[in-house]
Order: sequence, then C-alpha cells, then structure tokens
Amino acid sequence: MKKLFAPLFLTALALAISACDKSPVAETRPPLAKVRSEVIATAPLSVNNELSGRVVAPRVAQVSARVAGVVLKRVYTEGSEVKQGDVLFLIDPAPFQADLDSAQAALRKSEAVALQAKLQDQRYAELIGINAISRQDHDNARAAAQQANADVAANKAAVQRAKLNLGYATVTAPISGRIGRALVTEGALVGQGEVTPMARIQQLNPIHVDLTQSTRDLDNLREAFRAGELQQVGKQQARATLIRDNGSAYPLPGKLLFTDVTVDPSTGQIILRSEFPNPDYDLLPGSFVRVRLEQAVNKEGISVPQRAILRDSAGIAQVLLIDADNRVQLQPVQLGGAHNDRWAVTSGLKAGDRIVTEGLQHARPGEQVQIDDPTLPLAHSTDR
Repeated sequence: MKKLFAPLFLTALALAISACDKSPVAETRPPLAKVRSEVIATAPLSVNNELSGRVVAPRVAQVSARVAGVVLKRVYTEGSEVKQGDVLFLIDPAPFQADLDSAQAALRKSEAVALQAKLQDQRYAELIGINAISRQDHDNARAAAQQANADVAANKAAVQRAKLNLGYATVTAPISGRIGRALVTEGALVGQGEVTPMARIQQLNPIHVDLTQSTRDLDNLREAFRAGELQQVGKQQARATLIRDNGSAYPLPGKLLFTDVTVDPSTGQIILRSEFPNPDYDLLPGSFVRVRLEQAVNKEGISVPQRAILRDSAGIAQVLLIDADNRVQLQPVQLGGAHNDRWAVTSGLKAGDRIVTEGLQHARPGEQVQIDDPTLPLAHSTDR
C-alpha cells in the first residue's frame, strides 16, 4: 500500500503546485500605457520674438492760436473725426479786418504816389534831353519813382500779412484724424504773447507701435545670419502680431517699418517701429502692448505641439522621448517662440526623434508604452 500511495501523493502535490502557478495573480500583468506620438521633422519656421512696446500716433498736431484774440465759438464736436481744413474755432475777426482795411488804404495811397513819381520821372527824362533841367533834378525824380515803387511793394506785403491774420482768426485742422477735448472755451483770450494750445488731433489709422529690443538679442540674430543658420526677413515682409492684455491676438496683422539707429544708453535697447491697421480705433495711443515679431526664418526649424511640453519644478521645459524599445525618457528642450498651437524648439531635439503628444499623464520615464497613433500599427511588445 505504501508503494501504491507514494506516487499518487507526489502526483497530487505536483498538480497543486502547478495550479498555484496558474493562478490569476501570477498570470495578470499591468497593461502598457497607450500614448500617441509624433516624429520630429524639420520644416521652414519663422523666428519670432515677443517684444513689449507702446502704441503711438503716427501724426500728432497741437492746434494753437496763431493770432491774439478772443474765442467766439467752438465749431467741432469733441472726440469726433475731422478732416484737414475743417473749421475748429472762430476767433473775433474784427481787429484783423480793421488791420486789413488800413493796409489796403495804405497800399492805394502808395500806388497813387508811385504813379505821380513815375509821370514826373518821364517828364524829366524828356527835359534832360534838351538841357531844360539839371541832371541832378532828373536823378532825384528817378530815385523818387523807385522809392515810391518800394513803398507799394511794402504795402502789398502788409496787405498780405493782414489777410493771413484775418484767415488765422478761423482756426482749421492741420491734419485729418481724431480730435480730443477743447483746451479753451468761448471768451478765452488766446495767443496774447505766448502760444495757446486749443486742441489736439491724432491720426489713429494706421497706428504705430514702438517696440524695444535689447542689443544682445540683435547681436545674436546678426551672428546667426552671418553663420547661415537663419535667413533675414525683409522689413516690408516681416509680419507682426499684436497680443492684447487678455492674451488674444489682434485680428489684423501688422508689419515692421524700420529699426532705429540709436541705442538708448540708459537701457541698452533699440527701438523697432511697427504699423497696424486700426479701422475701429481699438488701439489707442499710450497703451502698453506686446507684439510677436517675425525677424528671421529657420529653414530647418523644429517645432512640437504645446501639449507635449512638460515643466519641472524649476520651470525647465521637457518632452517625453520614445526610444527604439518604446521606452520613454525625459528630454530637456530649449523653447523659442510660439506658432499657433506649437512651440519652436531651438535645442534638445533632432529630426527623427519620436515624442509623446497624448497620454503624458500615463507614461512614466523608464517604462515602455504602447504607441496608439492612427497612422501607425500598434506596438505589441510585452517586455517589461
């Protein structure tokens, strides 16, 4: 009996151990995290710099009184649009009309004297031919005629000046634009011994934005241009995008006009002027804004989706890099400017690298992942 039951016991023990090995706990393995990825490829990419600046009016006219007088009426509506030549104020024209009348009377008198002197000079010219008068008398008559002509010219200038002053009594807009509040009221005495500002006109469409950029950034760009790493964008082709206070982009694109040739010694910065359409007057002079300015083009640029960027506690940008075994690892990257929903990468990645774009919260560095791209076959590796 002992010889019969011993093999049976050993067989039962072996079956029990085998059953334990095939338990659900032993067979179950955690599934691989599914992620979506993107293979890095180079493409022409604009190099953008986000600069701060201030909105300024291209043309500003300080309307001032050009003659002394009392303001009779304000003609324009404050805050309205005015065109060049529109009447803004009326100054009492009575004194200037009187000056004009006096100048015209003086002119007529001088013209009469000039006529008399001319006729006398002509008569003396005939008499000198027969020696009826002395040469001195003839010379005096000719000089008197010339002096009378000079008086006529002076009086004509006085009449012209009086007409100008009378015209200045009607204050008109020197430029077209948006006019602000009136700085004087009816009954005010203006232009009496000093310049009296009366209103201010600003051209608002198009409008300028003066940006500041450090000379160090400009030097880095110049070095990249000389090394052939970047291509320079022409001034008229350089696009500018204005960023509002709420972070949204201004819908109308702008352009770079020019770069100043002088560096501010106190800040070490240089001025770049850009221009934006402003048909609805959304941009007002004096406002601080940010502008994303395209200053160069990288023919072999690299960009990644913004959602693929991770940041550590120190704020360093990183991506999850997938190797040939579908294992992920953290890869620090240096970011450039933003392009729609993508970040430009200046260092840390090269063409052919594969990064995780979706499922970052499930992928752990050092572990394998399952690539679930719609255009790629699923990875079936189960090695851990």
